[in-house]
Amino acid sequence: MEPDKNTPPDDTNKPSEEELKAPTDALSRTPDDLEQAEAEQAAAHIDPDAPKGQATVKKVSPLKRFFKKVNIYFLFFVLVLVVVGAIAIVNYLNSQKAAPAPDTATQSLSQDALKQLANTDATVGDTSQTLTIKGNAIITGQTLMRGNLNVAGNFQAAGTIQGPSLTISGTSNLGTAQINSLQVAADTAIQGTTTLRDVNVAGTSSFSGAMTASQITVTTLILSGNAILQIPNHISFTGPSPSRTINASVLGSGGTASVNGSDTSGTINISTGSNTVAGCFAHLTFQQTFNNQPRVIVSPVGAAAGLTQYYVDRSPTGFSICTNNAAPTNQTFAFDYFIAN
Repeated sequence: MEPDKNTPPDDTNKPSEEELKAPTDALSRTPDDLEQAEAEQAAAHIDPDAPKGQATVKKVSPLKRFFKKVNIYFLFFVLVLVVVGAIAIVNYLNSQKAAPAPDTATQSLSQDALKQLANTDATVGDTSQTLTIKGNAIITGQTLMRGNLNVAGNFQAAGTIQGPSLTISGTSNLGTAQINSLQVAADTAIQGTTTLRDVNVAGTSSFSGAMTASQITVTTLILSGNAILQIPNHISFTGPSPSRTINASVLGSGGTASVNGSDTSGTINISTGSNTVAGCFAHLTFQQTFNNQPRVIVSPVGAAAGLTQYYVDRSPTGFSICTNNAAPTNQTFAFDYFIAN
């Protein structure tokens, strides 16, 4: 029975337009989705050259089917891993290799060549050029550099270094140094034991610890604060003896007097004669005048000195030892004195 020409064809098995459309983003779909879409497309595409009544499906390339099943980003990630692994293996193999020993070639000069160099001068380049020596260099003879010498690395000298001046901007470590004249502009810190032969200090000096010296000569000694002066031994006041003036009438006939000491301390020795009278035995004039009225302390020595009614007459230029009564005749006694300002 022939089909009715007026009856429309049955389109129930024909795929819709949405099904025939290719996916907009094939990379975002899974391999199962891609296979299903490929099967639907294969069923929808019919080879037009095929004979009527035969439905021939177009064959898809295996390479295209492989790329559709495998994610391109995953392949790129695998490629990166392979490259990184190859680089790591090459670096490891290179690190296991032993470093080649340096081979420094030497060249000997004949006696004739040495004589030729000794009699001639050789000039290499000019001041605008630079001579670069990559290998080691050994110079046996003397070397003269008319310009500046700049050393980028360490400088070691097995012998003596001589020069008119030496300037070091950084830290210096010296094993033993002998300096004829040393001038230090800034602070100086000395941690170990220091032996100084002659020291002249023009400014202020401060010692926080103990100081031991066999002899100290100072012009002015000032103890500040609650300072304590401890002298375990004797105190000696040296200096020139003051000049003296003896009053022979007070000492009596044949009496004498002498002075032994300094402006600070001493002794006046007195020997009386006959017919002594009251008055001043002697007057002492200081070698150096005091700035203020000095304090004179007098102590009698001997029984005869204790019988006198002595007193002191003082001034910044000197002092006198006097008595209110006539001293015992034909006696030897003394007076010790101590003077402080």
